[in-house]
Amino acid sequence: MKFSKPVLLKLKNKNRRLKFNKYKILKRNKLRGKVKGTMERPRLSVYRSNENIYAQIIDDTTSQTLVSCSTLDRSIKLEIKNGRTCEASKLIGEKLAELSLKKNIKKIVFDRGPYLYHGRIKALADGARAGGLEF
Repeated sequence: MKFSKPVLLKLKNKNRRLKFNKYKILKRNKLRGKVKGTMERPRLSVYRSNENIYAQIIDDTTSQTLVSCSTLDRSIKLEIKNGRTCEASKLIGEKLAELSLKKNIKKIVFDRGPYLYHGRIKALADGARAGGLEF
């Protein structure tokens, strides 16, 4: 049984016939359809798990990852206790901004994925802004 995206989102409120991951993918694709990264303004994509946070700057025209950073990196892991705090996310944003400025990337498009702009996602964005990136 195949449904269109608007129908699937309406089904979410009516009954729980489809799994949560399917709705998560739909939400991400809905936002991703509007946000595209170019060489002038690459896309900052964020993935948040329960334990860690990952961020990467992507050029969608060539499908290349230009810069990436996560709480699992050795230099960052030494500075933080665990990767699930807002302080760790802010540190990731600052480190990502530092690495991207070395590659002459100053303007980006922020892609939060299926996550709300709140908590760790907001802390990462604030850290990137403090590091010198322009959204």
